[in-house]
Amino acid sequence: MANRKAFNHELSELFSKMWDMDVNRLTPGKDYTIDLQGKASAVHPGDSAVQDRAARHLFHNVNEEHLKSIKTFATFISLLDNYEASTGVEEVVTPEEIAENNCFIDAILETEVMKLAHEYLLKKNLAKPNLADFKNQLYDIWFQLYARKEGDRPDSCGFEHVFVGETRRGKQILGLHNWVQFYLQEKHNQIDYKGYITRKNKTRPDKDDQVLSIQFSWKDLVKPIGSTFIGVSPEFELAIYTVIFLLAEEKITRERVKIEEYELQIVVFRHGHHIGTAYPVLLGTSSED
Repeated sequence: MANRKAFNHELSELFSKMWDMDVNRLTPGKDYTIDLQGKASAVHPGDSAVQDRAARHLFHNVNEEHLKSIKTFATFISLLDNYEASTGVEEVVTPEEIAENNCFIDAILETEVMKLAHEYLLKKNLAKPNLADFKNQLYDIWFQLYARKEGDRPDSCGFEHVFVGETRRGKQILGLHNWVQFYLQEKHNQIDYKGYITRKNKTRPDKDDQVLSIQFSWKDLVKPIGSTFIGVSPEFELAIYTVIFLLAEEKITRERVKIEEYELQIVVFRHGHHIGTAYPVLLGTSSED
């Protein structure tokens, strides 16, 4: 069974260090509060009739002023409206959007979390020492456009898929594994949180859990199970996914790691030289896309 794979101690140690260094991470109960409500019902992908076990929003409140005062979050938020959600619809990238992408990468490169990632990748000979080269590498991995289907128009990129979310033929939600995007979409009544999904050894998540498995609908489509870090900074997520992406060569990589109290499987799909998707799975819950 692939699931029995041992924990990767080297990466667990690295990611735990990043976790401790993540000074931009928001504190549950202080910077934001979540309202877990009911446990989600079992759903098959494509079901539109799904029982809503949560009448209220998942995010009860988020200190937006604090969020937007942090450079990496502020530059990250400015990227969220740059994409066309539907796959198959060509993305048009304006010079202004390219500038926003660059501002975001510049901001995350100033953080200790990304410096640690760069240092680690240098040791492994997977990144260039020059920051400008490393920046180009990150840009290529995350922002270079590609076609989700062979031969189609360039309609996607790693950043859009993982952090913003996409829809396929109006039938399926792809990606959308970021809590800030979830919160903002929820605030605009685009997302409907349906309930939490439990881990085998834990009856119910806590409101200070910083990794959750949840069910939700977005643009009238249901995501039966989606895992997401909660409260962490964008540089933390980008750093761990980038490290795994550059360490591996296979199309799909699943690394089991322990970060803080969380036992996770970090899943990264490659799309050539770019990220196809990346997300955390809480061990003891089912898989997803």
